Amino acid sequence: MRDRASLEDYRDRLDGERAAIPRILELFFKYGVHTTWATVGFLFCESKDELLSSLPAIKPVYENQALDPYPSLSTIGENEKLDPYHFAPSLVRQIRTCPGQEIGTHTFSHYYCLERGQDASHFRADLRAACAIAKRRGIDIHSIVFPRNQVNPEYLPICTELGITSYRGNQAPSFYAAADQSEMNQQWRRFMRMIDTYIPITCCSPQQSKQKQTPVNLCASQFLRPYSRRLRCLEPLRLNRITRGMTGAAAKRSSFHLWWHPHNFGRNLKENVAFLRDILDHFHTLESRFGMRSVSMDEAGEICLRGSRPFRTFGVCAISERDGSELA
Repeated sequence: MRDRASLEDYRDRLDGERAAIPRILELFFKYGVHTTWATVGFLFCESKDELLSSLPAIKPVYENQALDPYPSLSTIGENEKLDPYHFAPSLVRQIRTCPGQEIGTHTFSHYYCLERGQDASHFRADLRAACAIAKRRGIDIHSIVFPRNQVNPEYLPICTELGITSYRGNQAPSFYAAADQSEMNQQWRRFMRMIDTYIPITCCSPQQSKQKQTPVNLCASQFLRPYSRRLRCLEPLRLNRITRGMTGAAAKRSSFHLWWHPHNFGRNLKENVAFLRDILDHFHTLESRFGMRSVSMDEAGEICLRGSRPFRTFGVCAISERDGSELA
């Protein structure tokens, strides 16, 4: 969020995120939901010293300097206790203790793959650092979510090179297409994405991937936009938009890939948790009626690569980051 808001402006959401993650995990455990938590590499670190010693050898030099986190590292705190906004190893450990949860990567530094001032060598170094810090915690990285959905096809072979077998692709309509920030924030794109949250102007249920090579594109179905008091009268439409997509996926033996950021629940926690519970109640119904099952990105990728029979899956990707795509 460094290019969009100050820490003071966003502090309540980040504080609320630490309360939200245990509540989300409780629901995932209760309903048997498997999830991928795409986590920024910085957040694994126990201390500032560990972070500084884990930096990639080469770093991007974005034309938009507000995107670059490295110049401000000198100002961050020494550890999670003193600076809970830049370190989160305790949350990573908490997630790992919950059955069915996969730790994926959101790159090491929240790396922007389509911005000017970076190239493939910078990306490789960043991703290698992300995999290394996870490996230090006993975690093998198999899934990636590209920050701000900036999927760069030229970088996919690098993902394969480093052992990543799946990524979350973007929805098909042009207003969801991968783009740099100047394009992604165009007003018409933001308006269309907002409308699509409540009214089905696009199909939100992707077909089963038929890829037989890595990384597999596990296309997004729907972003779980957070509760808005201003738009609370539209909540039934928001829920119906998601549950109809899930039902359609189950009936067609396809998949439904829901995603959001834990800090989306940081405000209005009670309402957001209740909404998620409604979604998972519907998943439970589809599980009983159609045999729909929940899989992480890694598990879904394995199914695709095996080329097994069509499947009915419900997938969740929770992104542990300091992004802000929910503002889009």
